Amino acid sequence: MILYEYPCNERIRSLLRVEHLFDRLFFFADGEDVRHHQIALATLFELLDISERTDLRGAIVQDLERQRTSLAGLREHPGVDASRLDAMLNEIQTVSGDLASQGRVGQSLRDNEWLASLRGRLAVPGGSSPVDMPSFYSWQLKGLQDRRRDLEEWIAPFMALYRGLALILRTLRDSGDVREMMARDGTYQEMLGGKTYQLLRVWVQDGSRVFPEMSANKYLIWVRFATQGADLKPQPVGVDTAFRLACCHI
Repeated sequence: MILYEYPCNERIRSLLRVEHLFDRLFFFADGEDVRHHQIALATLFELLDISERTDLRGAIVQDLERQRTSLAGLREHPGVDASRLDAMLNEIQTVSGDLASQGRVGQSLRDNEWLASLRGRLAVPGGSSPVDMPSFYSWQLKGLQDRRRDLEEWIAPFMALYRGLALILRTLRDSGDVREMMARDGTYQEMLGGKTYQLLRVWVQDGSRVFPEMSANKYLIWVRFATQGADLKPQPVGVDTAFRLACCHI
C-alpha cells in the first residue's frame, strides 16, 4: 500500500516538512559518495534556516506538553493500558526536558566560520565548485569515515529536535483507526458535524497509479482520486476506488 498524508492545519504541515528534511538528511549523510554528503550539508543548512525563521524548538515543546496533558487524561478510561500510557508519558517528559534544556538550536554551526562560509556558497548555484571554495573540495577528499564523523558532529545538535518531532508525529499517527473505504466515482465525502482532525492518512493499492487530493475542515472530509495524464497534469479517476483512511487527532 502507498501512503499519502494531509495536514489539517499549518502547524502539522510545518512538522511534516521538517520531518521530510530530516529523512533526507539521514539518507544522504549515510551515503558514501561525496555528492551525497554535499546534499546532506545543504539539507542541514535548510534545517538551520527553519530554526532561525521560526521558534521550532518552542513549538515542539508546546506540542509535547499538549500531548502529555491529553494522554494523562486517559488514565481513568476503561481499557487503557496503564503501563503503556506511563511509558509514553515518561518518554514525552524525557524528550521535552532535553529540548527545553537545549540552547539555540544549531548555534555551534553558526559559530563555525568555515560552515558559515560554506552555507553561503551552497546558496549560490554552482557555488560549491572547487573554483569557488577549494577548502570544501579539500574536505570532500577526506576519507569516508572522517567525513561521516564530521557530519555526525554537525548533526548532533539537531537530534533532540528530531526526537521531539518524531514523538509528536508518531503519537498523532497512532491515534487514528484505519478504515476500509470506497470512493464512488473516485470521490469520497464524510460529514464531521464539528469534529476536527489534525491529520488525514490515505492508503491506495500499490500499482494503481492513483493519488488522492484531500481537504478537511470541521464540517467535511473530501477526498478525490486522480491520475496523471500524458502531460502529467492530474486527471479525475471517475471510477469506484478502494482505499484505507485514518483520521488522526490528539
